[in-house]
Amino acid sequence: MTAGKDLTPREIVAELDRYIVGQAAAKRAVAIALRNRWRRFRLPEELRDEVMPKNIVLVGPTGVGKTEIARRLARLAGAPFVKVEASKFTEVGYVGKDVDSMIRDLVEAGVALVREERQKEVQPRADELAEERLLDLLLPGSRDSTREKLRGMLRAGGLDDRTVEVDVQERATPTMQIFGTQGMEEMGLNLQEMLGNLPFGKNSKKRKLSVPEARRLLAQDEAEKLVDKDSVVREALDRAQSNGIVFIDEIDKVALPAGQAHGPDVSRGGVQRDLLPIVEGSTVNTKYGPVKTDHVLFIAAGAFHLAKVSDLLPELQGRFPIRVELEALSQADLVRILAEPRNALTRQYTALLGAEGVELVFDPSGIEELARVAQDMNTRTQNIGARRLHTVLEKVLEDVSFAAPENAGKTVRVDAQYVREKLERVLKDEDLSRYIL
Repeated sequence: MTAGKDLTPREIVAELDRYIVGQAAAKRAVAIALRNRWRRFRLPEELRDEVMPKNIVLVGPTGVGKTEIARRLARLAGAPFVKVEASKFTEVGYVGKDVDSMIRDLVEAGVALVREERQKEVQPRADELAEERLLDLLLPGSRDSTREKLRGMLRAGGLDDRTVEVDVQERATPTMQIFGTQGMEEMGLNLQEMLGNLPFGKNSKKRKLSVPEARRLLAQDEAEKLVDKDSVVREALDRAQSNGIVFIDEIDKVALPAGQAHGPDVSRGGVQRDLLPIVEGSTVNTKYGPVKTDHVLFIAAGAFHLAKVSDLLPELQGRFPIRVELEALSQADLVRILAEPRNALTRQYTALLGAEGVELVFDPSGIEELARVAQDMNTRTQNIGARRLHTVLEKVLEDVSFAAPENAGKTVRVDAQYVREKLERVLKDEDLSRYIL
């Protein structure tokens, strides 16, 4: 049982700052929640089970970083993470996904995470075994001296243009599918797995592949064989129960605004009641085994434009004791978002066009103008936060992106004048700007 990486709250905030601009209060709240997990694992066992996670509600408009904070936090912790939309769930008895499915998805994420880690650990050995299998395919029954010579050629890339015939395991897709309500999707998963394990469920097919591709496929096959599936499942279940993070987006969509207790949205209250036992702590059956949700960290988020956090069921509110309000983004924040994070849009576009041989240079004046236009559009129309930058940048770079293959070797400087030229026609026409930006 682990508590993720040993990071102090200050270090966690510093890591989040590398990708997310502003929102200091939200970063501090999630950093404390993550550190509390580390603290919990250092308590005596009888007290450890009594310490429950302090779930968090993030309140703020779209595009200000709510989802990104939760996703980056899970990556920092090496924890299974799943994002769900509360509006996709329905009360038991209605058609739609039941709330238990979020825990089943969390376990699946945990299995994938642990499997990937284990495969990385055994990769060197898997590469060795794949190389031996590939040498057998290239020159069956070769002598030691010939084999070593061939090995040297293989490692030097001298055989990359050759093809080999490889047996590839292909699983036949079962034609039976089950549709239904609660628990039925789980039954469908188990049936598919059962049918896939039957003799007719697997099919070995010979395929001609280039040597590099065959090597990659064989290494992947060997890594899967070297990993103990049972231990992967055991650790995944443990991680999901102890370190799992569930991000419930659009929680405000299932809140009942004051005075509304009937009408077409009456099932919202039912979804809240179904969420309650999961968040409080219960046992959910998955195809890998039962999972207790007592120590899963739940982070809920919503814009709460029409409803308020106080419109949620009192019992559900009580299970989210930490409430953090995220600030709307200013023009200065948008400038920083374009320039500072490691995954900044300007860096992404520079790298994308660099692949075509076009050098894209963003002038500080250009970044300022991009932020000004995005902020202006957020003010005039719907405020979609930093997501507006995607729209504006895509429109500004549309021409250079389209003609990039013919402009290899050229440099394009994106300054304020360049941005205004590309957006002039759109910004002049109010209706057009609303439609395009």
